[in-house]
Amino acid sequence: MRLHQPIRRARIATIAAAIATMSMSAFGQSEQSRLTGALQAAAHAAAQQPGESVRRLSIDEAVKLALEQNLGIQIQRIDPQIQDTAIAQARSFWAPQFSTTITKNSNQQPVINIFSGTQPSVTTGQFFSGLTLAEQLPWGANYTANWNNSRFTTTDPTNTFNPRLQSNLSLNFTQPLLRNRSIDQIRQQVAAGKKFRDLSDIQLDSVIVQTMRGVRNAYWDLSTAINNLKAQQESLALSQQSLKDEQKRVEIGVRAPIDIVQAQAEVASNEERVIVAEAAIKRAQDNLRALILDPGTSDFWTTAFEPSDVAPFSEQAIDMDAAVRNALDKRSDLRAAKNSLERSDMDIRYLRNQILPDVNAQVNYGAIGVGGVQLPGRNPFTGEFTGAITTPIERSYATTLSDVFRSAYPQWTFGVQIAYPLGASTSQANLARAKLEYQQAQTQLKNMELQIATQVRDSARNVQTNQKRVQSARASRELQEKKLEAEEKKLAAGMSSSFFVFQAQRDLSLARTIEIQAVSDYNKSLVDLDAVQIAPVTGSAGQVTTAGLASR
Repeated sequence: MRLHQPIRRARIATIAAAIATMSMSAFGQSEQSRLTGALQAAAHAAAQQPGESVRRLSIDEAVKLALEQNLGIQIQRIDPQIQDTAIAQARSFWAPQFSTTITKNSNQQPVINIFSGTQPSVTTGQFFSGLTLAEQLPWGANYTANWNNSRFTTTDPTNTFNPRLQSNLSLNFTQPLLRNRSIDQIRQQVAAGKKFRDLSDIQLDSVIVQTMRGVRNAYWDLSTAINNLKAQQESLALSQQSLKDEQKRVEIGVRAPIDIVQAQAEVASNEERVIVAEAAIKRAQDNLRALILDPGTSDFWTTAFEPSDVAPFSEQAIDMDAAVRNALDKRSDLRAAKNSLERSDMDIRYLRNQILPDVNAQVNYGAIGVGGVQLPGRNPFTGEFTGAITTPIERSYATTLSDVFRSAYPQWTFGVQIAYPLGASTSQANLARAKLEYQQAQTQLKNMELQIATQVRDSARNVQTNQKRVQSARASRELQEKKLEAEEKKLAAGMSSSFFVFQAQRDLSLARTIEIQAVSDYNKSLVDLDAVQIAPVTGSAGQVTTAGLASR
């Protein structure tokens, strides 16, 4: 039973269309606009599924909904944020690294030194704490600062301090002078990350433009499908009226009963066209719905759209050269190619730097302080005190730190480290390859500019062609209307047959369909011309042939 519902709706709509057609002759031209509106309402009702809610929608509202809810745009909007995290990850290499170490150990060993006295073993213990601060600087240098403190105890009588406190401060600084001075791997990664961030913005712009183009074209497709349904219903109404006229002629004996078969076949053929037109509306509804609505909503599949904007036709002068210049300045794929070329240039700069000798200037500074209990010297054989100190002297931890920070016992080192590969290096091979790839990318960029100019010129010609198509289709439709009117008058006067009337009806139906499609193609070609100057477009939405229409 459900398979026959579209046919029932088509017949209901076409009955209304037939009534409208017959009423036009009875009430005159003053009622024509009202009846046309009723016919449009019948077309919308026939296209609506049971349980669907109809939403009137302008083309600007459709674009706004797509910008808010389109899944493709939502996906692409996340990519710039991902690139931001990649840049932050690369920059984290420059973050200072702080570490601390605390250890305590004890060690007991047998006496193997004659100066350790007569005890059977020597026990040593140590408590150690260390702080380290290291950082890789953005200009290629790096430094490391260490501050170590320890407390050392032992049973070995030969030690001068027991327990011994020791504090060490060391600063190490390294600056590349040739390789890695102007650029290194981290700076190259950060710069490339910024370019990828710019690329993600370019890709987002491209997705937005392509989505807006898809929404506008889908909107005009839906409007065209609805208008085509109306045209098919009008043709069906004409064929049904012709069938009634033929039946009357058979009843009065003017026509043979066999003549009704042709009229019935024409009605059946037009009913099939109405069903196909209804299916086209459903497809257009689905296409538009997928572009502008969130599929997570409960009414996603039950919302139908009724376009409130009528496809306009106003001739526009096209400046092809200005459109080409605009595209060469704004096309997203061209901007992406230039972005890639800039990244390749950075790679060449980095690889050119890597073939330089590795020359590093190094500066090291150290300071030490010793404290604890300083013991008098003792002869390990006689046990007598030796030296100037005969009683223990205590040096506090504060005194030890004072020696460190006032540089009582400084240590300095300055040096230059040089490394250079012998023979051909991997960096030289990589540089040669990068230069060739850069030259190739430059040529590809020129080729892309040529292709873009060709695409824009082709889109501009589509607009001009579709302008002429609309004018020609409109004139053809008007002539077909006059032809049908003439055939009907000739038939009424007995100077023609129903065959020629049916042929004129088919020709008028085809002319109306071609005109509707031409107006739609014209508006879609304008959309494509605007879009192709900003982003690459796929397909030829504004260029439709009429071969398929003629076969219908």
